Amino acid sequence: QVQLVESGGGSVQAGGSLRLSCAASGYTVSRYCVGWFRQAPGKEREVVAIIDSAGSTSYADSVKGRFTISQDNAKNTLYLQMNSLKPEDTAMYYCAADRRSTAAWWLLRYGGASDFRFWGPGTQVTVSP
Repeated sequence: QVQLVESGGGSVQAGGSLRLSCAASGYTVSRYCVGWFRQAPGKEREVVAIIDSAGSTSYADSVKGRFTISQDNAKNTLYLQMNSLKPEDTAMYYCAADRRSTAAWWLLRYGGASDFRFWGPGTQVTVSP
């Protein structure tokens, strides 16, 4: 049974940093397409960053250059390093996974939340001005 659990959220001031973690069990992270999504109140869930099963990454334009997605295969854990945080980054952040071979760039451009079957409960990130 695939399970995902996020941690590392919190409250920071604009310009600060946070590192989110997503501990995975029931599957091997390196064999799955994994990603981070976020959802702000009153808005749809949006993709933040994706690593595909080949290890390629892709980022939403709004976070490119500030956020870095990575995974530690030995720990079966996914990370999202978030630097230069802005108030508009405030949202609930979710990690997601699915066993698919779709390229990260394609999922970012044409796919979305519906392409991922497995989800964590989320961790809140709040950025104050």
